[in-house]
Amino acid sequence: MKMTFRWYGKNTDKIPLKYIKQIPNCSGIMGMLDDIPAGEIWTKERIKEYVDYVHEHGLEVEVIESVNVHEDIKLGLPSREKYIENYIETIKNLAEYGIKVIVYNFMPVFDWLRTDLAREIPEDGSNSLYYDEEELKGLTPQKIVENTIKDSKGFTLPGWEPDRLKELDEVLEKYKSVDEKQLLENFKYFLEKIIPVCEEVGIKMAVHPDDPAWPIFGLPRIAHSKEQFEKIMNLVDSPANNICLCTGSLGSNPGNNIPEIVRYFGKKNKIACAHVRNIKFLGYRKFRESAHFSPEGDFDMFEIMKAFYDTNFDGYIRPDHGRMIWDEEGRPGYGLYDRALGLEYLTGLWEAIEKMDKINKNK
Repeated sequence: MKMTFRWYGKNTDKIPLKYIKQIPNCSGIMGMLDDIPAGEIWTKERIKEYVDYVHEHGLEVEVIESVNVHEDIKLGLPSREKYIENYIETIKNLAEYGIKVIVYNFMPVFDWLRTDLAREIPEDGSNSLYYDEEELKGLTPQKIVENTIKDSKGFTLPGWEPDRLKELDEVLEKYKSVDEKQLLENFKYFLEKIIPVCEEVGIKMAVHPDDPAWPIFGLPRIAHSKEQFEKIMNLVDSPANNICLCTGSLGSNPGNNIPEIVRYFGKKNKIACAHVRNIKFLGYRKFRESAHFSPEGDFDMFEIMKAFYDTNFDGYIRPDHGRMIWDEEGRPGYGLYDRALGLEYLTGLWEAIEKMDKINKNK
């Protein structure tokens, strides 16, 4: 298992790599180039520049996040062919520079959604991402986009890139003719095209869950339960077709037992990487993102990490969204301090589980 940290790049991330390098047990980053529009090729020049810069700071970059799937692919339009070819070219280019896992999603229009990007936590005065279904009622998709961009503090947000949202009305209209069955068929078509290339170059695709774990604005969503992920893994049976197991996204639905899901897919060796975070339930479809420490939220982080350990997980983990603490200003969910604390907490759990296992084996 390798512990990593999400980093956006030297031009858009205010956190310097030298700070990330100072986090104990952080082997590298899960990287991204968020200025490349969905559907465009990630060129070798851009990838090399990014990878070389990370390596110069003594860190690895073996996972790339948010190689976004163009909406035409999800919609199954004839134009999807050129975007799939571009995606294949990007896969080949990333593999050439040592990338082993690509995290992506198949969520229509919105990659993730919150109703507040900085809701104050009364207990300690910090703030975090927050969702309340009641607050969402009465808001149009256009209004939630406007609110999210306004509250982003000037930072780009994954899944909320301006180029993807400038034709929002038109895209939403097209999705009226796409149901869950059709979206799953379009997903299969995409995987059938790219997975043979992934097998050839040694890349694992890791699909991220819907966030939150239910449909929004009437859009079809097909990746927010154990049963749905089983269907996705069966669309194309290949070691290259995997899951990015995000505890917070799946866990936003209390009906999803995260340790059980980790064990189920971990035993099948279908988890290529994981985003691990904790959330606090405040009511029906109402939650905030909390500190990683188990008592701060509603997840048993020890049992989650033990499930990874017990299934011999050898992929990549990163602490996911953190609170804004100690008066830090930064990209919502992606400050330095709380995520660094989260990484150390997860590392401590892993060390304890590992040592407990050795003690039990020597009895």
